[in-house]
Amino acid sequence: MQFDAVVFDFGGVLFDWNPHYLYQHLIPDLAAREQFLAEVCTLDWNAHQDAGRPISEALDEKIAAFPHLEDLIRPYYERWPETLAGTLPAGISLLDALHTAGVPLYGLTNWSAETFPYAEAHYPQVIGKFRDIVVSGQEKLAKPDPAIYHLLLNRIGHAAERCIFIDDSAKNIAAAEQIGFLAIHHTDPAHTRSRLREWGAPLD
Repeated sequence: MQFDAVVFDFGGVLFDWNPHYLYQHLIPDLAAREQFLAEVCTLDWNAHQDAGRPISEALDEKIAAFPHLEDLIRPYYERWPETLAGTLPAGISLLDALHTAGVPLYGLTNWSAETFPYAEAHYPQVIGKFRDIVVSGQEKLAKPDPAIYHLLLNRIGHAAERCIFIDDSAKNIAAAEQIGFLAIHHTDPAHTRSRLREWGAPLD
């Protein structure tokens, strides 16, 4: 194999997370729901929690800005499990195959430190396959900041050039490639599997 380890992103690769799963019940009208998630509880706002901001602080700030929407803002985290629809079968199939083949597996995920324990508790069959997982919210660093990639490498003891990194975000992939990772932009599971095989991954 041309690599020593595979590093997985979680959301969009292994886990199916989307706030629409929750808000389709709270805001049934699609246009109104999209406006709310684009202007109020945005992905950029969520990213600050993934980078370590306390959820309570984030909610207080957002409710202060939109007090008339408090009943819609609070569920974002109070009912957070409803934003997670489960796992993505194609990504899990890759994970399982690599794990069965004995490939060292690691996680590097942008995820709030306060919500990640839910995944640990409810998906042990996924979390348990990793030798180590770097969670952005716990480290108060988030992709694509190069510092979190270097933190991962220091923890796992592998060179970037000997690690395959799989992520569904183009900017995260670009940052990983700058550091030297063998990187796969995960947009199509068949393409990801093909690239892994090209680098010698023991996949059928």
